[in-house]
Amino acid sequence: MNQRAYQRVHLPALFALALFGTAPCFSLRAQAPSALRKAATSGKYTISGTVVSAATGTPLAKARVTLSDTSNSQNTATLLTGEDGRFAFRQLAAAKYSLRGSRRGYLASGYQQHEQFWSAIVTGEEFETQNLALRLMPAGVISGKVLDERGEPVRNAQAKLYTEGHSSGVTRVTLVGNSQTNDLGVFEFFSLSPGKYFAAVSAKPWYAVHPPSEPQGVSGTPAVAVDKSLDVTYPMTYYGGTTDSDEASPIMIKGGAHEEIEIHLTPVESLRLRFHIPEQGQREGFQVPILEKHVFDSVDYIATEGVILTDGGFVEMNGVPAGKYTVRIPGTQGQAAKFSEMDLRNDGQELETDKAEPAANVKLAVRLANGEPLPKQLGLGLQDERRQVAAFSPVGPDGTVAFDDLAAGSYKIIATRTPEKAYAVGRILTESGQPVGPTLNVPAGAELQFNVSLVSGVASVEGFAKRGDKPASGVMVVLIPAGPETHQDLFRRDQSDSDGSFSLPDIIPGAYTVVAIDDAWDFDWSQPSALARYAKNGRPVTISENEQGKIRLPGPIQMQPR
Repeated sequence: MNQRAYQRVHLPALFALALFGTAPCFSLRAQAPSALRKAATSGKYTISGTVVSAATGTPLAKARVTLSDTSNSQNTATLLTGEDGRFAFRQLAAAKYSLRGSRRGYLASGYQQHEQFWSAIVTGEEFETQNLALRLMPAGVISGKVLDERGEPVRNAQAKLYTEGHSSGVTRVTLVGNSQTNDLGVFEFFSLSPGKYFAAVSAKPWYAVHPPSEPQGVSGTPAVAVDKSLDVTYPMTYYGGTTDSDEASPIMIKGGAHEEIEIHLTPVESLRLRFHIPEQGQREGFQVPILEKHVFDSVDYIATEGVILTDGGFVEMNGVPAGKYTVRIPGTQGQAAKFSEMDLRNDGQELETDKAEPAANVKLAVRLANGEPLPKQLGLGLQDERRQVAAFSPVGPDGTVAFDDLAAGSYKIIATRTPEKAYAVGRILTESGQPVGPTLNVPAGAELQFNVSLVSGVASVEGFAKRGDKPASGVMVVLIPAGPETHQDLFRRDQSDSDGSFSLPDIIPGAYTVVAIDDAWDFDWSQPSALARYAKNGRPVTISENEQGKIRLPGPIQMQPR
C-alpha cells in the first residue's frame, strides 16, 4: 500500500520523491481504542498479533501500535503492547486498515514495510487477520573519531554521512546527515536503517597559515615569512583513507548494529589560485569563483580559507587542496556566469576566467495538452546526464519557467506533482514549432526558448497480486512504461495489501506493463535489463487520454520470484 492513498503531499522540496510516485512518511494521530470501536460498533473482526524485533524475533513490550481505517484516517486507535508484545484491536468492521508500530530504540514501521510502502490489512470472513507479526527494526548507530597526522583528536570537524538507496528506482549515494566532532574528535549518527553507508570528514588544521602570494607588512615592508609546512590544508577524507568518493570504503549497518570507525586526516599542500579578471570585469564588477566537486551522486562546494584582490587584476584564493574541480564564476550585471573544468595542481597557478564557457539560459513556455488552466504549485526541473536535478523552478503566473546560469549539457525536463495530480512532458517544440526531445541539448552561452506541453495523470490501475491461487501480500507491484530507459518519471509502484490488492495512481496516458515481483525493492530501473525478464510475463495495459478514474485489471497478476 502506497501511503499516498490517504495523504497527498506537496513537493517542490522533495522533488526526487515526487518524480517516482512516492511520498514521505507521516505520523498518525493517536486516539483512544474506543474511537475506532465506536465507528464500528457492529463489527465482528479482530486484528491482533505480536510486535517483534526484526533482527531477533524477540517480542517487544511497551511498543506503541496504531490502527487506522484507510478510508477515514480520523478513525484511529492506539495502544501499548504488554510484556509479551501482544496487541489486539477487536470489534472491527469489514474494511481496510493501516497498522503501524513504534518503540524507543527502533525504527517506526508499517506492517511489512519496504521503503515508504507497507501493506494494509483487510478484514473479512475469508482473511486471516490474527497472529500477525509487526516487525520493528532496531536502529543502527555509526560513531567515529577524527584524528590528525599526530593521532590527536580533531575538534569541530564536519562529518557527513551518505547512504546508498534505491527509493527512486535508481541506485544513488546521497547525503543523509551532518555532524560535528566534539573536543574528543568524536561524531555520531543514530537512528539508522540497515544498509550501506559512507562517511566523509572535512576540517582545517588548527595551526595552518595561508599567506598571500606577495605578503606586505606595515608601510610596505616585507611581512614575516611563513614556514611552508604551515601552509597546508586537509582535503575531504572518506572512511578508508581516500580523498576520492569513488574509492571510499562502505560501512555496512545491520539492524541494531553500532559501528565505530576512525578517519585519519593527512595535511597536503595548500594552493594559492590566481584568477585573472578581464578589464571589462574589473570595470563592471567581478564575483568570487566557486569551486564545486562531484561527491558520489551529488555536488559539494569546496570551502576556501580566504579571497583577496591583488594588483594586476587578480583575485587570489587560498587554502585549496589540489584536485579536479568545476569552477563556476557567478554572473554579474551585464555578464553571464561561466563554467570551467579545471585540474588544479600548482601553487600560484594563474587561471584565465575569460576562457571559461559562458552559461546558458533556457526559458520554457508551459501549457497543458488538454487546454485546461495550469495548476498552482506546479514546478519543472532539469535532470542532467547523471540523473541529478540540476535546476528547479516553479511555473510562474504567466506560464513560463526560466533556468539561468546552466552549464552546457543535455537535460531532461521533469514535472513535479501537485497535491492533486502527477504531470509529465508530452511534447517539446522550438519557437518555430519544430519538435525536440526527449532531451534538450544546451550549448555553452545559448539563449534558448521552448514550448512545453504537459500531460496529466488521468487514471489509476487497480488489481490483485496472487501467489498461485492465494493472495500475495507485501510484494512490489510495478507499472513499467514503454521505453523505460527514457521514461523514469512514468514508473509507478505500490505494495500489495494483505488481500493482494494494489493501486497504481496518477498514470500518464501511454502503454505499460504491470508486474508483481517478490523482494525487488533494490532494483535499479535505470538498467532496462533489470525488469525486462519480468515484463515478459506481465500484464499489458494501455491508458488513453479519455480514460478517467479507476481501471480494474480483469484478472490477478501472478507474483514472480526474485
